[in-house]
Amino acid sequence: MTRHNHKLLLLALALVLPACGQWSNAQSVPTTVAPTTTTTIVERGISESGQRSGPSTMASQKKLLQLGFWLHSPDGTFDDTTRQAVMAFQKYYQLRATGSINTATAFLLERMELPATAIENKKTLAEVDKTRQLLFLVQDGVTTHVLNASTGDDREYTEPDSNTPGVMITDTAVTPAGTFRINRERPDGWWVGDLGQIYRPKYFIGGVAIHGSLSVPAYPASHGCVRVSVAAMDMIWEQEILPRGTTVVVYGEIS
Repeated sequence: MTRHNHKLLLLALALVLPACGQWSNAQSVPTTVAPTTTTTIVERGISESGQRSGPSTMASQKKLLQLGFWLHSPDGTFDDTTRQAVMAFQKYYQLRATGSINTATAFLLERMELPATAIENKKTLAEVDKTRQLLFLVQDGVTTHVLNASTGDDREYTEPDSNTPGVMITDTAVTPAGTFRINRERPDGWWVGDLGQIYRPKYFIGGVAIHGSLSVPAYPASHGCVRVSVAAMDMIWEQEILPRGTTVVVYGEIS
């Protein structure tokens, strides 16, 4: 090979080698591209999830049940019983009862380990805490269920009697404090009370009962009864909780 040809060969190699090592800015991506994959981020553990269904809600549901706040099923679906359980948890720990898993709720729910407890630690009874608007179900001193509740709002009202056309009822919406017993009950479906429909009621003094309702807000809203969700009332009947003769203790003040 002549010296001239040798120089040409070195020059050609100098031009080719950089292209084998990297792609210049002017070049496009290679003709053959590896297929891309889409990665789905899965929530793990309890997080601020609002009222969205999903893995984080499932983790929250399991923890709520562990702590004694009843809900229907830890299946990850944010249903009404989950909302009610979240409100009960928030009330118990004196958070604003939004029914949504916000930052503060997720923080506490992640860290709490001891189950919620009623005052009673020996007997079988129901406790109605008017201050926190909660119903505690206690079996042999062990708090088995904590439910969101709505009691009377202590306000005067005048409303038509649902059972006596033309008659008006004027009274004060008070859930009386004291110790009572379940003395009568209506097991199946909806019943027309004097002041509206009530679901599967268990009466403990006069016309005042623990009963299911389609509206169980975070605040006192009843005419004097203790409202819980329809699903919670079904659970009480199915598990044979609060049979006749069961003690009901009502305490606290409406704030």
